[in-house]
Amino acid sequence: MSTTPRCRALAAASVLAALAVGAVADDAPAERRNWFDDPFIQVTAAIPACPAPDPPLLTVEQRSREAHYRAERGTSCYRAGRCRLPNAYLYDKEIAARVVKAITVDGRFADTSVWIEGQRRWVWLKGCVARAEQKAVLEQLVRNIDDVEMVIEQLQVGTGASPPPYRTAPQR
Repeated sequence: MSTTPRCRALAAASVLAALAVGAVADDAPAERRNWFDDPFIQVTAAIPACPAPDPPLLTVEQRSREAHYRAERGTSCYRAGRCRLPNAYLYDKEIAARVVKAITVDGRFADTSVWIEGQRRWVWLKGCVARAEQKAVLEQLVRNIDDVEMVIEQLQVGTGASPPPYRTAPQR
């Protein structure tokens, strides 16, 4: 069965249109989600101009790459005898709740804007403090919480003239 030149032209145009739609879709930003449900919580909010940190959101492709790595990292502490639970990520929600309570109850950080992020018994402190000494005090407070293995302090004094020491949330 032969096709007419008009049919071939329509078929070619359909293929080109489909490719163009695919190209536009590929240029669209990929959906990012907190696939692993990592704790990310704003604990204090007294400095409204403090740049919000980028939440721990991943694309589907990033999630796939991260899954094996997380399984390996998560179980290594148990295999080494440093964790009572079989995966270090199982501590994160409990630790996050304790960190929020400790910061809130302490009272010395009411004039800050602090977010916490937790992964595998590590806690990141991000945001803005009112005074430089609050950085070390806050880090020590969190470091003393049971099951916390590491604290990464990424705080700035005030809103700062330079970019914050953490990746910020994309502007919408």
